[in-house]
Amino acid sequence: MPPTRTCSWLTDLFPMQVSILPAGRGLRWLVEGFAIFQHRATLLSFLVLGYWLTMAVISAIPLFGQVIGLLLIPVFSVSLMNACRLIDRKEQLPPQVLFSGFHRNLPTLLTLGVIYVLALLAILGLSALSDGGLLFRVFVMGETLTREALNQTSLVIAAQLTCVLLIPVVMAFWFAPVLVAWHDMSAGKSLFFSLVACLRNWRPFLLYAVTVGVIGAVAPRLINGFMGASDGGSQLLPSVISVMLSLILLPTLYASFYISYREIFADMKNAP
Repeated sequence: MPPTRTCSWLTDLFPMQVSILPAGRGLRWLVEGFAIFQHRATLLSFLVLGYWLTMAVISAIPLFGQVIGLLLIPVFSVSLMNACRLIDRKEQLPPQVLFSGFHRNLPTLLTLGVIYVLALLAILGLSALSDGGLLFRVFVMGETLTREALNQTSLVIAAQLTCVLLIPVVMAFWFAPVLVAWHDMSAGKSLFFSLVACLRNWRPFLLYAVTVGVIGAVAPRLINGFMGASDGGSQLLPSVISVMLSLILLPTLYASFYISYREIFADMKNAP
């Protein structure tokens, strides 16, 4: 394993080692995440599928379904990280592992969910300065985009602004749920240390993001385009391939989240 440096002032504030990793580790997170997936491929695929189906059912609840789904993202994130950690430790996954995130520090995890919702609303509100609130209405009120709206420059600018503003939010929430659930941190402290850990490891995260973008967007489109052309224009085979790829790529992605935690927060002795 490549040598790592540690952030000493962080370790003075709480008893965990925060490693600063070389850029190449970002690629290794995906490789080692795939290794975790291979250990329990079918089970982990069904677990992620169960998560998305559960979120779809919750989001379908009238009026407040989408908000409830967003509030529960940190809770289910912990459930998936629990599953990846059990697989990594070569332990058995209990049947209720998908809901194991509800068992520890639930109020603090829900607080993270509230902060996440407020952050998203604030970012979408700022984007309204560019597009007159169109993006806000699409994501919050479920308004359908018209062809004319998609061609508006203001919408493109609003989408770009939203993506830029989401970057620090994603960094703050990357490790926050497991820091709350596994290390009993408060919501504010977990967000702070997650943000700092991501900033200190921006190099591996940059390579990680680029790699995920290539694998998750470019490769499937190329495969689907080729298969669609070779299948006489039929979309059935590309759709089947897309589903199969999702059942591999999504569990690998979630497992890579766990790998990044395991390496950056190397001292896991206090984790339950």
